[in-house]
Amino acid sequence: MTSTRRHLVWDWNGTLLNDLDLVVKATNAAFASAGGPAVTSEEHRVRFRRPIADYYAEMLGRAIDAEAFGALDRIFHDAYRAGLASCTLADDATAAIDAWPGSQSLLSMWFHDELVPTVHTYGLTPHFTRVDGLRAQVGGGPKAEWLEKHLAELGLTGREVVLIGDSMDDADAAVSVGARCVLYAGGFSDPARLRTSPHPVADTLTGAVTLARTLR
Repeated sequence: MTSTRRHLVWDWNGTLLNDLDLVVKATNAAFASAGGPAVTSEEHRVRFRRPIADYYAEMLGRAIDAEAFGALDRIFHDAYRAGLASCTLADDATAAIDAWPGSQSLLSMWFHDELVPTVHTYGLTPHFTRVDGLRAQVGGGPKAEWLEKHLAELGLTGREVVLIGDSMDDADAAVSVGARCVLYAGGFSDPARLRTSPHPVADTLTGAVTLARTLR
């Protein structure tokens, strides 16, 4: 079956970029600054969610207001930046990008001004008609509003689009604009949780593209 969806939107962190270990390390730096516990990669995959302030509140055992979250977010990103050079793309990222027959773009909730040169460093920029990151000083919120803006800039409707990402936030964003979503089980989310959703789930990015090509 050939897809009627002609455009693919990729997620970045935890999907094309294999940065789970770094994200957990940076998260633990933020938690340690607040006297919180260290989390393992598996704990992070099970508990992580957006808004990230809610995840932090659960792990730290207290309410996290905007000021406190802003401070934790800065510590997280400082630690993340310090280790970014150690990250590689997912093993089959390039093959998966090459397997999609239509146009492609990238939307991340990482800061736009840092995302764009980083994507270029990995040699991926020519594959995308648009690369968008977060245009805000502090992140942590849902992806839905940013996906709506991303598609508006591309002149696309959700009916033309498939999104590949690694979280339920990606899936919720896709649903909010009428797009379809394929979830990748190799990223930030517990695969068992992803498989309880109504969205198709793939263990590899090439498998995700194979599924995406069948969606109508």
